[in-house]
Amino acid sequence: MKFILGTKENMVQYFSEQGRSYPATFINAGPVVVTQLKSKEKDGYVAVQVGFGVQKKERLSKPVLGHLKDIGAFKNLKEFRIESSTLNIGDKIDASAFQKGDVVEISGISKGKGFQGVVKRHGFHGGPRSHGQKHSEREHGSIGGGLRTRVPKGMRMAGRTGSDRVTIKGLKVLEVDKENNKILVSGAIPGRKGTLIEIRSKK
Repeated sequence: MKFILGTKENMVQYFSEQGRSYPATFINAGPVVVTQLKSKEKDGYVAVQVGFGVQKKERLSKPVLGHLKDIGAFKNLKEFRIESSTLNIGDKIDASAFQKGDVVEISGISKGKGFQGVVKRHGFHGGPRSHGQKHSEREHGSIGGGLRTRVPKGMRMAGRTGSDRVTIKGLKVLEVDKENNKILVSGAIPGRKGTLIEIRSKK
């Protein structure tokens, strides 16, 4: 299993050898440093913890500084569950771990949109624009009255939208710039420019 952390950059048009254009996203991937190795005997599962991004030591708590020791000061710490590993603490992983054609899944926090109505949040069509309707263009309509005296759980209503962890599978690595640690993947990925992104590949 291959994995790395990165930040989302801009989207571009990618032209294939046949001249077709595809939407693609640049990711500033790594380098990340292995900060901890978790084992089945000690922790109950096998995982690799990595650090990404530069942070001032003054902004880290003493427990985190003690955990990192002299490896460095990182802005983000994430762990990836794996079956087995040959990595050691202090090893670096960069964009060269991935190759053109790899199929990856990407996780990140989606854009926050604040409090939204049902039309934007759930795709409701709203009420009719005629036949005596006045202010119901974007209303949700009945939420089910009758014998019920409460709102059922899971009822689609207005509320906070976005800022959710989103995972997109089946994206393909189109190009890898090993010198600048950039990866170009097909399609769109969650978040805004600068969002922390997790990239995983099973092969």
